[in-house]
Amino acid sequence: MNDYLKSGSSPMMNRIPTSALAAVLLLTAFSAAQTHPTSSWVIPQCGAYGPGGKAGIRIQNVTVGVVILEQVATTTMDIHLRNTSSRQREAEVLIPVPTGVVVRGFTFQGGGKEPTARVLPRDEAKATYAAIVAKIRDPALLEFAGYDLVRSSLFPVSAGGSQTVRLTYEHLLHADGNRIDYELPRSESLTYAVPWKVSVRIKSKRPVATVYSPSHNLDVHRSTPGIVSARIAGDAVREPGPFRLSFLLAGKGVTASLLAYPDAETGGGYFLLLAGLPPVSRDTEEVSPVRREVTLVLDRSGSMRGEKIEQVREAALQVLAGLEPGEAFNIIAYNDAVTPFAEKAMEKTGGTERRARAFLKSLKAEGGTNIHDALVEALHRPPPEGMLPLVLFLTDGLPTAGVTSEVAIRNVAMKRNPHRRRIFTFGVGVDVNTPLLEKIASETRAAPTFVLPGENVEAKVSRVFKRLSGPVLAEPVLRAVDSAGRPAPTRTRDCLPARLPDLFDGDRLVVLGRYTGETPLSFQLSGNFRNTRRAFCFTFDLDRASTRNAFVPRLWASRKIGVLVDALRQAGADAHVASASGKKPHPKWNELVEEVIHLSRKFGILTEYTAFLAREGVDLSQKDRILAEADRNFLNRAVAVRSGIGSVNQSLNSIGQQAQICQNSRNFYWDANLNRVEVTTVQQIADRAFFRKGKRWVDSRLLERKAPPDRVVRFGTEAFKALVHGLTGAGRQGCVSLKGEILLEVGGKSILVRQGDPR
Repeated sequence: MNDYLKSGSSPMMNRIPTSALAAVLLLTAFSAAQTHPTSSWVIPQCGAYGPGGKAGIRIQNVTVGVVILEQVATTTMDIHLRNTSSRQREAEVLIPVPTGVVVRGFTFQGGGKEPTARVLPRDEAKATYAAIVAKIRDPALLEFAGYDLVRSSLFPVSAGGSQTVRLTYEHLLHADGNRIDYELPRSESLTYAVPWKVSVRIKSKRPVATVYSPSHNLDVHRSTPGIVSARIAGDAVREPGPFRLSFLLAGKGVTASLLAYPDAETGGGYFLLLAGLPPVSRDTEEVSPVRREVTLVLDRSGSMRGEKIEQVREAALQVLAGLEPGEAFNIIAYNDAVTPFAEKAMEKTGGTERRARAFLKSLKAEGGTNIHDALVEALHRPPPEGMLPLVLFLTDGLPTAGVTSEVAIRNVAMKRNPHRRRIFTFGVGVDVNTPLLEKIASETRAAPTFVLPGENVEAKVSRVFKRLSGPVLAEPVLRAVDSAGRPAPTRTRDCLPARLPDLFDGDRLVVLGRYTGETPLSFQLSGNFRNTRRAFCFTFDLDRASTRNAFVPRLWASRKIGVLVDALRQAGADAHVASASGKKPHPKWNELVEEVIHLSRKFGILTEYTAFLAREGVDLSQKDRILAEADRNFLNRAVAVRSGIGSVNQSLNSIGQQAQICQNSRNFYWDANLNRVEVTTVQQIADRAFFRKGKRWVDSRLLERKAPPDRVVRFGTEAFKALVHGLTGAGRQGCVSLKGEILLEVGGKSILVRQGDPR
């Protein structure tokens, strides 16, 4: 691979200097250098700029196509511009890029000089970048101080017209064992809302085990074991921050990699373990798929009349059709009473499928809802030998018949499930006990699904069942071990999820946790791998732990908050009047609430219960008042509201947070009316969180500080440039890119950065 990159026939000969821009660009006088005369500078990662701050050009959107062939990435970036002024503008593009890229092409539409784009020599890059920052006095550009730079020639944009600029570059990607990483620099600022449509096509001789992005939700499609396509999902094209993508190359079993963030305060750090499965190929002798026993538990109470019961019937038929020959099934219909299709699970044959269809056709919606007895009936009989037992449990209402206690029903799944059946719950509509359905699913290695009014029951059930095809690793257990393979429980803690889910064809495993020590970290992942008990061992050096992996502790904290909130919600199962009485239904209630507040402030991760922390005028140093308001929110919402739309929204937030695999930079959540809410007064930059207080951004580590800052540094001074240089070394230069005053902690000292408004 390196020989290819160094060959004379490759455009990779023209390399960017490998030094960081911090040392190259920012240690000179900001106003000393001169650039070519130009109307506008277009920096697609953060905006368009002109002298006096008036660019006259707007970035409409950016489309990026990436092709990764083995370890070489070719990136083609189309920047769509519009001239909003009444006269022609000349512009040039400046694009921060990873170290080591080579330009392969630069074009634009229309006439003009022959377009060019090149890698800037060290001195020219330094002078150009410094001059632009000095002219526009916008700290946003400093966010990219750690990246190299590509600069284009001038090009025209006609008055009121549009222009598309295309840049193509290639570079060798970083590899860490079986993991290959790609990064596309972009601003982390919440004010930058230009949509970026990014698609990636991976071509590898080895099969690709999984594709993962910690920064953006992805839609992934696999063409062959070695060809995978991914794109930023439609709802994430405006999400800020660098686009990061990693993929694992498959081996004969489970493949895993580790991303680590060091934390000197704890004597260790945070880790993200990413594991992928080899793509299933039914043609190989190695594959011996785990067969499934599927039990459909269907609500046929009176509230299911009409379209609901028809959709449920059709969903059940789809599940039957999706079972493989030799797999087993049963159907349990319930209202006040429980009516099973068969006394025990039956193997799928032409005859049993026909009888099951007739049973489903005979079902009528009437009566009450006996959830307790339906669960008991579904769980007590043993499944066929060697099969993975799955339950699809559907209800559209609260329990009204038989045992109706939430605690008693929950205990059926937790304590009366001797064969460890996975219970995938489906709540149809909003008149369901959402904490109950969540707990039943999570305690059994399954997941809850909520079908909102107007959504199709059949489509949601079928989507879940389709994902449950091809069980690959059942009952997985992850534990830290020492170099001899013995348990080493002190090396890790707070691993999430605490109970790993079964892994099916196409699944990935993302485990977040904390580690201690600096010696290599070893894990053993064991379970039923394709009908054989297997254990996979992995050892990872921690010398690549980096503060640039800031997403790792942030994702861990988000999951941890989700777990704590779930504990508070579940406390309301036997304390429905807690909010009215003022009693705390959990013995460690205050401890749980205080930990939620601590993590929310430290990492800048807010929920519907803690969003008030970012409200203007809230004094975060008044701990008692903060705790009291959080108390009220949890008691009045998490505990007291257990059904209805105001409960469904809490479950959707909880499910997303506990399973979170990519950042939620805008702190969005669903409110009690299922409206999307975003918190824009908290900004996550690098591994820090800043809260907007008046005209000042305050580092979360200094929220309780009342004393004056230890130092005041003014934008553009030598002291400021030295500060940026030091932050760049730790990947934190973005901390001084926010507009307005910035109070941040550096080396245990508080520093106030004063910045004038852009001219």
